Amino acid sequence: MADNDTVFRKLGPEDWEQVRDLFAGVFCAPPWNDDWSDREQLDAYIRDLTAQSNSLSFGLYRESELAGVSMGYIRHWFRGTEYCIDELFIRGDLQGQGLGGLFLQKIEEAVREAGMKAIFLQTENTVPAYDFYRKNGYRELKEHVSFHKDL
Repeated sequence: MADNDTVFRKLGPEDWEQVRDLFAGVFCAPPWNDDWSDREQLDAYIRDLTAQSNSLSFGLYRESELAGVSMGYIRHWFRGTEYCIDELFIRGDLQGQGLGGLFLQKIEEAVREAGMKAIFLQTENTVPAYDFYRKNGYRELKEHVSFHKDL
């Protein structure tokens, strides 16, 4: 699938090093400012998202460079099979140029063609991604609550 100078494709194990580097570059920067300096922890996280039997990852390339990544999994749910996105990101210097919206469209087309009925994802309501998803037709599930407990 190509759109001008962009290419969309499913990612595989040969892509994980690029994925890891782009992930760290995006999420160690504002507004997230995550500390992914522990490379072993980062590698384990990427493996958690990409190396399971039901994992599904996509990449968006611009001018042959990885520009965006979606990592998630296929979930068989009572309403039909869904693509659950754990992480979706666009390279920082390319954000705000419409690539994220294009990437979401390509993901939606791919999962629809694979027979999936929905996309599920979570984000924080204090980051720009919240407005981005709403702008792209995703609705907030008011009845859905996330819980967390530090141990």
